[in-house]
Amino acid sequence: MLLKTEIYHIKTIASLLFISVLSTSYLHAQVIDCNAAQPASIKKICHSNFKSLRHDLNAHYLTAYLVTDAPTRLIDDSNKLWLNFASQCKNTSCLKAQLNDRIEDFNFFTSMNQSLTQHYLKYENGHLAKTPVHIQIHQLSKDRIKIEGLAYRDPNRKTDAQTESLLAYTTPDKKNEILDNEHQCKYQLNFQKAILEIKTQQKGCDRFTGVYRLYD
Repeated sequence: MLLKTEIYHIKTIASLLFISVLSTSYLHAQVIDCNAAQPASIKKICHSNFKSLRHDLNAHYLTAYLVTDAPTRLIDDSNKLWLNFASQCKNTSCLKAQLNDRIEDFNFFTSMNQSLTQHYLKYENGHLAKTPVHIQIHQLSKDRIKIEGLAYRDPNRKTDAQTESLLAYTTPDKKNEILDNEHQCKYQLNFQKAILEIKTQQKGCDRFTGVYRLYD
């Protein structure tokens, strides 16, 4: 049986290890620290009106960083894109909505099983595309694949016009040719190791065309 002093020492060591993990995560995670010098994309969020939402955002970000089975680099890069997107807001209600949406994103990364999902972000000239586009390829079963896309447009638009979506279902042997159920757009997908290229011959369907990088 452990003595009280031994139990105390074990608890102390466990607490120190936990704090160490949290500290390491804070070093790597991009929590918003309004006491430090910040780029223009964050200054709006540092307004006192958003103090409570900022606290919730940072807490959800760190939780996602600690427990998600999605690539943490995906969380980092998608957060950079989100900050640039949210910085386009022209009023308080727009920015509050974007903060709440991002908290929901972190909940998704935390609660959903990401092990059967491949995530791709759009790149242009070797860098993350300024207009964010996120492709997810879900392995629903051995013979069933779900492909989802989300292209961001303008946070100042009405809620249903801020983004454009793509949704397609296919099989492993036919995933190079898909039909978007949302807009009846046909796309050609070319998978090359960590790169995905999406093309289309249809006019008005080019929102999701381009080169994407796989996060694994």
